[in-house]
This record gives sequence, C-alpha cells and structure tokens, in this order.
Amino acid sequence: MEDSSSLGKVSGSTESVATVTSEEFVLVHPSSGEPPPVSEGKPQLKMSWNGNEQLEKAMEEVLDDDVKEKSGVEKMEKHEDPEPPTAPGKKASPLVLDEDSVQFSKLSYLGCTWVKAPRSELEAQRAMATLREESAIPIPIILHVPNVPEGCVRIVDQASGTEIAALPIYKVLFCARGRESSIESECFSFTESYRSSEDFQIHVFSCHNKEAVSRILYSFSTAFRRSSKLAPDVRDPALPLSPDSDVFTFTVSLEVREDDGKCNFSPVPKDRDKFYFKLRQGVQKKVVVTVQQMCNKELGIERCFGMLLSPGQKVRNSDMHLLDMESMGKSSDAKAYVITGTWNPSLPAFLLLNEDTPKDKQVYMTVAVDLVVTEVVEPVRFLLETLVRVYPANERFWYFSRKPLSETFYLKLKQGEKCSQSDAMYEVVSLQRQIEKTDGGPQTPTEDEEPEEDSDSEISSGTGDVSKDCPEKILESWGGILNKWHGNLSMRPKGLSALVKPGVPEALRAEVWQLLSGCQSDQGLLEHYRILITKDSAQDGVITRDIHRTFPAHDYFKDSNGDGQDSLYKICKAYSVYDEEIGYCQGQSFLAAVLLLHMPEEQAFCVLVKIMYEYGLRDLYRNNFEDLHCKFYQLEKLLQEQLPELWLHFQELKLEAHMYASQWFLTLFTAKFPLCMVFHITDLLLCEGLNSIFNVALALLKTSKEDLLQADFEGALKFFRVQLPKRYRAAENARRLMEQACNIKVPTKKLKKFEKEYQSVRESQLQQEDPIDRYQKENRRLQEASMRLEQENDDLAHELVTSKIALRNDLDQAEDKADVLNKELLNTKQRLVETEEEKRRQEEETAQLKEVFRRELEKAESEIKKTTAIITEYKQICSQLSTRLEQQQAATKEDLDVVKSKVMACECCRDLFRKEGPLQMPPPSRDNRDSELDEEKDSLKAQLRGMELELAQTKLQLVEAKCKIQELEHQRGVLMNEIQAAKNSWFSKTLGSLKSSSSSSSSQMPSSPKEGPL
Repeated sequence: MEDSSSLGKVSGSTESVATVTSEEFVLVHPSSGEPPPVSEGKPQLKMSWNGNEQLEKAMEEVLDDDVKEKSGVEKMEKHEDPEPPTAPGKKASPLVLDEDSVQFSKLSYLGCTWVKAPRSELEAQRAMATLREESAIPIPIILHVPNVPEGCVRIVDQASGTEIAALPIYKVLFCARGRESSIESECFSFTESYRSSEDFQIHVFSCHNKEAVSRILYSFSTAFRRSSKLAPDVRDPALPLSPDSDVFTFTVSLEVREDDGKCNFSPVPKDRDKFYFKLRQGVQKKVVVTVQQMCNKELGIERCFGMLLSPGQKVRNSDMHLLDMESMGKSSDAKAYVITGTWNPSLPAFLLLNEDTPKDKQVYMTVAVDLVVTEVVEPVRFLLETLVRVYPANERFWYFSRKPLSETFYLKLKQGEKCSQSDAMYEVVSLQRQIEKTDGGPQTPTEDEEPEEDSDSEISSGTGDVSKDCPEKILESWGGILNKWHGNLSMRPKGLSALVKPGVPEALRAEVWQLLSGCQSDQGLLEHYRILITKDSAQDGVITRDIHRTFPAHDYFKDSNGDGQDSLYKICKAYSVYDEEIGYCQGQSFLAAVLLLHMPEEQAFCVLVKIMYEYGLRDLYRNNFEDLHCKFYQLEKLLQEQLPELWLHFQELKLEAHMYASQWFLTLFTAKFPLCMVFHITDLLLCEGLNSIFNVALALLKTSKEDLLQADFEGALKFFRVQLPKRYRAAENARRLMEQACNIKVPTKKLKKFEKEYQSVRESQLQQEDPIDRYQKENRRLQEASMRLEQENDDLAHELVTSKIALRNDLDQAEDKADVLNKELLNTKQRLVETEEEKRRQEEETAQLKEVFRRELEKAESEIKKTTAIITEYKQICSQLSTRLEQQQAATKEDLDVVKSKVMACECCRDLFRKEGPLQMPPPSRDNRDSELDEEKDSLKAQLRGMELELAQTKLQLVEAKCKIQELEHQRGVLMNEIQAAKNSWFSKTLGSLKSSSSSSSSQMPSSPKEGPL
C-alpha cells in the first residue's frame, strides 16, 4: 500500500469528488518504481473512486481558485533589527541551498488552522497547543526561509521532496514561538494572509531541538526587514517617483444612488456602450464621491467643506450649487475618503437634470468636492464631468450593479514654509486629470476596460455584471411565447429554441428556467424540500467548507453567515439527503449558486433536482465516473473531426480531455467563467440538454486554437485555467462565443456512435488488462476506502467518547443540581411548617381581637342608645316647660290687662299714671299684693334659669356622647382596616406560594433518586 501522510480529513461518500485545497488534503508519495509526475514535485491527490491521476489533478482546481490575492504586498508585522540570537547548546545548522533561501531540517509540520486575529500572540499560543495535541503523526519537513524580499517560504516533505506549500514572504504577517515553560516551547508558528485580506491561516511546526527556534525566527525577522525596505508603499504608482517627487496621484470615483421606494438608495445603472448614468425624474438621489491616494507620501484629508453639483460641462464656480452633506469620513478599510451628499432634483437649479431627455441624447453633469488636506495650504477641488440621461419616474432598468465612474488626478505640489520642525506645508502647483494629461482633451471614461490577460492570477468565481437591459421587441416576443406556454405547460411552444439561443432576458430567466426544467407545477417537490432541510446530512462538513469558496466575488455570497451562504447551504444539504446514492459532490454548489441568483431557494432546489436527474448530470458521478470518461472520449473524437490540427498538437503534448474539460462537464462552466457567459450556457443547457456542453467546448477550442497551438503542456494547462476565462469577462465576447457555439453542429447519432466505440474500447481494455493488475488496483482502491472508513470510524469513536464524557459531566452536574434542589426543598418545607404555625397563632390573635372589638362595639352601641333616650326625654321636658311658660305668660298678660283696665277706670289712678309716669310704690298697706306678684315672678325666673342650665348641661352631654360615638366608630374602622391588611399581608402571599411549591414538589418526590425521607 502506498505511503500517505494526511494533513487533514477527507470526508464524504466513496462517490464524492475529493478536492485539494490548502485547508484539507492528502499527500501521496510516489513509489520508488514510478516515474516522476508531470507537476514536478507538486502534491498529488489520492481519490478513492478512480485511478486516473490526470483527472484527479484537474478536479483539484474546481474550488481552489476562488479568492486570489491581486494586490502586491500585504502589510506585515515588522520589528526592529534584532541581533542574532545566541542559544546555548546545540543549534540547527542551516544549509544554504542557494543565495535565495536558508534551509532548516529536523522539523515536523503539525498542520494549519484558521485564526481571526492574525497578530494575536494569544491565538498563536492556543493554535500551537491545539495542533500539537491533535497531531497524531507529525510530518517531517524541510523549511526554506527566503533571503531575498521577493522569495517564498517553502515547506517540503523530507521523505519524498514533495512541496507541501509555498507562499510569498509578504503574506507572512506574524511569527511566534511557544511559551518557554510549557510543552510548546519547541514549537513555533507563523500566520499568513490566505487568499483574501479577511482570511488568515496559522502554520505550526515543531523543532527537534528547541534552541533552533530562535535561529529560525531570526531568519524570518531578517526576511521581514528586507521585504519592508524593498516595498515601503504597497500601492503601484501611476507615475515614476523619485525621492523628491512632488506629484501625488488620486483616484476619484463618482456614484449616483436613487431612492428605491423601500427607504434604500441603490446605485443607478449605466449604459454599456456610452457609459452615461440613467436617472429617473423626481426621485430623491444621493451622490457618493470616493477619493483614494494611489502613490507618494500619504496626505491626510481632514474634511470636505462642500460638495457641488450643476448641469452642464465646464461650469463656472458661480453656477455650481451646494448639496447637503450627509456623511464624510474614511472608508471601512481606511484606504479612501468617502463623501455622501443628498440631491433633491426637484429644486429649480437642477431642472435640466430632472426633465425627460430626448431619445438618443444625453446631457452633461458636473460634480465637484472641495477637500481640506492637512499638509496643503489651500483647499483642493476634484471636479468630475459625466453624461446622464433622464427617464420618466416609472421607468424600469434591468441590472445587477454598475461600476462607478472613476478618473485619475495628478496633484502637483511644491514645498512651502515649514510650520514646525517635522511637518512641511505644500502649495498647489497644478491639478490635472489623466485624460487631460495624456490627450489634452476629454475622452469617454474607460473604467470598464478589462485588465490585461497576461496576469497569472485567476479570476474569482462569480465575477462579472449581467445587464438586464433588453430591447422591447425581444420582450414582446417572449411575452407571446410565455402566454402560449402557460396555456399548455406540457408542450414547449414553437419558436422557443430560436429565442433561447441568443440568451434569455435576465429579467425572465427565473420563470423560463423553471418552465424549461418542468418544475413550474411540481408542488410535491417543493413541500419535500421543506422537510429535507430539517434532516441531518452526513456530508455537512464538506458542504460547509465549500460554501465559503463559492462565488466569493459576488456580493450575495461573500458574507459569511449571510443570506446567500445560508440559502446555498440549505440547498446543498437538502440535495445530499434527497439523493442518497450520489449525495453532495464538490462543484454542485456553483450550479446551485447560479440558480439562487434568479429564484428563491425552494424553486432553485427543484431546478437543481431536475438538472441532476432528467438532464443526466448525476450520471456523470456514478460508476466511478464512467459516463464522464465517455464524455471525454466523445469530446476528443469531435475535436479530431472538427479541429484535427489542434487534436494532433494535443496528442503530441499528451494533453487529454480530462485534463482541461473536467470542470466544464462537472460544474457546467459555472466555476471558472464570468456570470454573463455562465447564465447563457445555462439557458442553452436547459433548452437543448447536456449535449450542448460539447457545443460550448468546441467553440472555446476553436476561438483559442492559435494560442493553444503555440503553447506547450504547462502553457496549455495555464491557458485553460487563467487566460481562457478572462477573455469572456466582456459581455460582447461572451455573446459572440455563444453565437458560435449555437452554430456548431453536434449530431446526436454521432455522439451515440462515439459512445458505442468507447464501450467497445473499454471492454477490450478490460479483457486485455492483466487480472493481477486489475485486482491490485481494486485492492488499492479498497485499501484506500478502508483507510478512509477507518479514519471516519476513529473520528466517530472520538466523537462518541467525547459525547459520553460530555453526557457524564452533564449528568453529574444534573445530579449535583438535584441534590441542591432537594436540600432547598427540605428547607422550604421546614419553613412552610413554621410559617403555618405562625399563621395559626396570628389567626388566634386575630379572633381574640375581633371578640374584643365586638364587645366594645356592643357597649358603645348601648351607650349610644341610652344617650339617645336621655336626649329624647330632655327634648320632651323642654317642650313641656316651653308650653307651660307660654301659658303662664299669657295668663300674666291677661291679669295685667285686667289691672290696667281697672286702674284706667279709676279717675285717681288714671291721673297718677298719666302725670307721674311709672306707678309709684304704694304704701305698705297697699303694696302687699304687688310684692306677692314680684315674688312669684322671681321664683318663675329662677325656675326658668334652672331649666335653661339643665338644658345646657343636657346639650353638653349630647355633644360629648356624639364625640365618643365618633371616636368609637373611628377605632372600629382602624381595627377593620388592620384586620383586612392582616388578611392580605406578605405573610399570606408567602404562605400561598409555599403551599403551591410544596404541592408541586410533593408530586415529583417519588421520581427523585436522591430524595430522602422527610
């Protein structure tokens, strides 16, 4: 059995395609008797399903090219120039292979993992501890540390000389060693920027002699120092700079956004040919200007004190109109300065930019920003002029996104007086745009020009913008076809193929793709999908890993845990559960992502199932990819017939179809090519079937024939991998290619003939093959499957043990918690008994108080009754006395009238009364009668005063009785309130809660194993 060293785990069914990435891969060392591979030292991929090494190598590229670094140099962790460390004892003596690197041996590679903080020593220590513990079989390696700033850190397998990894020194961000007093003291690690500036990996190594760690880290420090001297600025200057250069280059971008009616502002589209902005009447807008310095000493932008806008070109300053500033400040990556202003097009000053523009005409718009730069004395104005066209407010534009208008400015400064010892102030000499500097006049912006194809970097999957613009005539034709189609879903309407070949309009693709695949009315599959996403998948780990590498260049999928990645994960997981035979195959995520860009996840899953089953894509994965090899044979035969010269060249190079066409068939061109081309291929596939892949493949080979004839083996593979996809980033190039593909004739009969030939050739090969070799291959395959299954078994056993330990810990914690709760329950019951006793005492006291209050109340009521009777009797006496007094007064008055009448009848007495006035006292003999009367009057008066006094005393007693009654009623009210408060007190509430808890706990008492007797 071949010796293999694993740096990761390869999971999935035996039918799945394993893909090499720098995250997880299996290295296979060639046996001594085999010739060296074509890749010269590069790692091979051992796949359990096939022995074809070239196909395995081609499949490595399916997912390993999504996010590549395009910028020059990453910012690294730089240190002061340290002295070479001197460690006592034995050192690892580096062997200098050449002038470019230093070699360190007696090292072991423990593996790599992801980190979030690349410059955190704490995370580095944690990663070293984890990988040292988990690495069962470390790999002996040789480490090459470069001496030159443009060199690479290389990790080479010591046994076979196979290069495990190679990364430029500028991607190494941080180095760290293990703690001196820990078992990781013999370990060291370094962090790299993996693919993008947001992904970081840490590589961990172990030294046989821990003193050698200092020497290795010193070599890294030296490489860092030389790299920093070479590249003081990571940006590529637009102009050649000298030490005293006074030209500063800026890139200024303009973007216009409109209110979409949902409280969001979306970028307005631009015309593909004339690059003008498409605006709508009366819609609120925002203007976003981004200023980024590209070279020379960095100037600090303090603020923007004005954003100006005006219709027209070459506008005077007085005609510019100030916009309201919404925000200003540095971008999220701190590399640019972003200014956002609000634009109300309804203002009279912008009338020209708010009127419907005549057809085939555009108007100019000028935007300017005035910036305050820290080192420049005067403000700097960047002015942009662009074409716009105004459409009605209800106009609809079909588009995904558009690049902003970008222009390059050259700011020439001269140094003025220094404001301090270190800071120098500059004065503006000139400010020129690039188009003015080169041609001296305005030109059409060229921001959509494609970069050079000679770059070695591959394009990321999911790149490219797809326009939704479509002529009205084509939309009308599609409208008629769709109306007929909806009337009879069982039959495709006539003329459909002719409309599909030029490409389905982007706005209609979701509907047309579902109709072409026949899942428009498949409600059962939709309901089944909702059930499938709730089930677990055995390939969940592989799916999760691939999701992050699918269409990283597209906004919908680039955010981790975003809506796009979440929906993509659900679809891939659901299909792996739905199709148990095939499961999830690496590459399916790209096709699912294409469908998700046009329809909800339920419909996307249905279309994916139809493509896999009814279009025969899943057959390519079955029977050790037997049908896929048949497709390769058919493609080579078609190439031999239609492009014999290119076929002969491939035969000379020994370049077979599976070396370059594996991705074409397995991912339907979705993994490498721009979206505009991918969507068009999907149109053709759903309409014509899987054989349309041959049309596209032949068209690609025809258009690239001259380049391929001049390329060698490695150059041809690089051309297929890098240059070929870049050619079709422009929508026009992709359209021409698809037009040529539709014109190529690939007869079905001929394909069936080639299929029969392949079957016969395959049978003859099997018959001619030595049974021993066949059995040896089968034995190797079974051994590899056994090793993989053993690895999975070990993983499952480890997971089982870990789960048991976790469950045991959880059980212990639950038992401890149950003990604590039982103790609390006993304490609660004791408190309940005490509380009930206290309640009983309180109730007795309350009853006694009630009895006392009742007796006092009855006593008070009896006294009130007595007092009321006395008052009644007193009132009767007073009434009788008043009547008697009135009677006596009336009798006295009558007697007085009689006396007066008698006196007046006597002549002597009459004169006496008239002359003398008051009656004179008569002599004693005559006054006896008067004195008796006076005495009687005095006695009556005395009796009257006594009765009045008695009446006053009775009234006083009545008042006192009323006061006492009020006081008793008040006391009664207070006592009643106290009794009511006692009933509703906290004691009663606590007692109620204790009773409820006691009742609930008593019902659970029998099931508790820890509860003792109460």
